[in-house]
Amino acid sequence: MPPANSENRTSSTARAWPPVLIIVLVAASLVLSTSMGIRQSLGLFLDPLVQGAGVSVALFGLAIAVQNLTWGIAQPIAGAVADRYGGRVVVVAGAALFAAGLWLMSIGTAAGLFLGGGLLIGAAVAATSHGVLVGILSRLAGPAVRAAAVSILAAAGSLGTFVLAPLSQGLLDRVAWDIVLLILAAIAAAMAFLAFLFRTNGAADCETPPRGSPGKDASGKADALGAIRQALRHPGYIAMTAAFFACGFQLIFIATHLPNFIAYCGLPPSVSAHAIAMIGIFNAVGTLAAGYLGERYGHKLVLAMIYLLRTVAIAAYAFLPVSLETTLLFGASMGLLWLSVIPPVSALINSLFGATNFGALFGVMFLSHQIGAFLGAWLGGLSFEMSGSYTIAWIAMLWVGVIAFVIQLSMKDRQALQPA
Repeated sequence: MPPANSENRTSSTARAWPPVLIIVLVAASLVLSTSMGIRQSLGLFLDPLVQGAGVSVALFGLAIAVQNLTWGIAQPIAGAVADRYGGRVVVVAGAALFAAGLWLMSIGTAAGLFLGGGLLIGAAVAATSHGVLVGILSRLAGPAVRAAAVSILAAAGSLGTFVLAPLSQGLLDRVAWDIVLLILAAIAAAMAFLAFLFRTNGAADCETPPRGSPGKDASGKADALGAIRQALRHPGYIAMTAAFFACGFQLIFIATHLPNFIAYCGLPPSVSAHAIAMIGIFNAVGTLAAGYLGERYGHKLVLAMIYLLRTVAIAAYAFLPVSLETTLLFGASMGLLWLSVIPPVSALINSLFGATNFGALFGVMFLSHQIGAFLGAWLGGLSFEMSGSYTIAWIAMLWVGVIAFVIQLSMKDRQALQPA
């Protein structure tokens, strides 16, 4: 007969991880995995669009830059809508926009690239990525398991890149690039069905602060504007938002231009797909590790070290001889540091302001991230067109990474004042 304290632990675990939370976690992970996997694979279409549709490297980079800027602008809106009305309707809309954007890209015109690959996919990713999905989990999970749930979501969400990048490259080797985009559009549309596994069509808060408090309006619903006003007066939130700029600048340059850089160095296209796949699989390990280390040593310190180690990895790869081995090693090291920012960023937002308006607060922060992403994608292509190499862009990534490390390490992470 098991001891009584064993039964109590089992009962406590069951209460902390109810079946509805597990179902929502699985559905959200599949949505995030699909959304991130497709978006991360778009760089593989640079050369086919250049060769098959006459698109320049700079034009493709600008379209991806528009996508990331649109994502940043749409993220606070998508997050606020999900906070107030629930994530189901937001994810369904995002799936439809994703499919439409990929279809427009398949037309092979500059207008289709900008409207589909830029504006529509940018808005779609905002509706099907961390800002909405982490908010759903943060409100549904109890404080004891919230960090673990977010870490699992971010880790599982990276596995789509491990599957979809090699799948996309394999299809590109066998069929026309526009057909591959249509296949990805069908996969994106399937996210709408996963959204119906979310518990309700309304927000579900585990923590319910009193009416009229920052984060809730007089009716008791989420108050995005009030929460944003409070956050913008918090020096720690401002520092974290400024440092997040570097994250976008570095990652989106790599996601957009790494395939072309690898080709420029004389390696075959399959190396690009394998490097992106390495990012996806190692990201799962890095994200889980970041969540654990944040709980143990502090989320502020872990976030600052991620910025520093990522910058060191970029410096080593960019200025040493490029080969198959170093490229795969770079993919693995960047994977460990890719989305590992999500657990510490999410934990800091929740600890400073609570989970009620997570989507809106993460969205405002993410706008800074996406301004950096816009500049990383655009200036990367522009520097290549003007100088014939990516040297200027690599150096810029080192500077912004070091600055982000210093800003994040100096962040004040005291909790925001709440009314009695």
